[in-house]
Amino acid sequence: MSPGNTLSELAVGCSPLGDLHAARSLSEALSLPLLGTLRPRDVRDYPVLLFLDENGLGLQVTGKGAPGPVRAEFVTGKAGYRREHGGGTGQLIAKAVGLKKARQPLHVLDATAGLGQDAFVLASLGCRLTLFERSPVIHALLSDGLSRAALNEQSAPIVARMVLQSGSSIDWLSQAGAGAADVIYLDPMFPHRDKSALVKKEMQVFRTVVGDDDDSPALLKAALAVATYRVVVKRPRKAEPVSGPEPTTRIEGKSSRYDIYSIKAFPAG
Repeated sequence: MSPGNTLSELAVGCSPLGDLHAARSLSEALSLPLLGTLRPRDVRDYPVLLFLDENGLGLQVTGKGAPGPVRAEFVTGKAGYRREHGGGTGQLIAKAVGLKKARQPLHVLDATAGLGQDAFVLASLGCRLTLFERSPVIHALLSDGLSRAALNEQSAPIVARMVLQSGSSIDWLSQAGAGAADVIYLDPMFPHRDKSALVKKEMQVFRTVVGDDDDSPALLKAALAVATYRVVVKRPRKAEPVSGPEPTTRIEGKSSRYDIYSIKAFPAG
């Protein structure tokens, strides 16, 4: 995801049960104002707050009717349920990445990690994940979520297969040699018009901080030069493909699809 251009409107704080020392360190790392323990007037002064409470790090859009905080959560909620009751290699993302065809654990590079939900699914299915998230705010949320998940008995073995890197995946890909990852996975920001609860919450907050990914064609080109077997791009079901070569094939779901750019076949068993 692209770096946000609204950091001047964002501040760091913590609840009475949050870790003020950690909040101070985060504000220094991100060069953001530190509000300390949050007060009602702080919510009025800043459109977006990055705050620590007893549940970890959250990102909160303020104002009347704003959605609740967004977090990277792998232990409970949707990720926790999917970990316990997911569809295994029958899931669309697993098919798109090629888990049924691969005869060995894959190294998947998630070049637009966001909150890491798709990467967590692939890691739970045995893949080794390298994650890039170039927005420093979203990167901080993801790092916090992975750290908390590492303390949980059920999720720790999964996140042990996930390595979060700093910086831009395009920069990394431009310096990596061919074959640096088996599969490269892209989920660039797209101007959604969907009215679902997910869009109202996570996407609303993301767009406030991140914006759209205008360099998706460059990222796709860089990924195609590095991936060994395929590049997979997640898109809204009715959206145009990323500008560039035509996908080899597609896998469609109810609201999204996976455009697959095949490079070579997986080795036979």
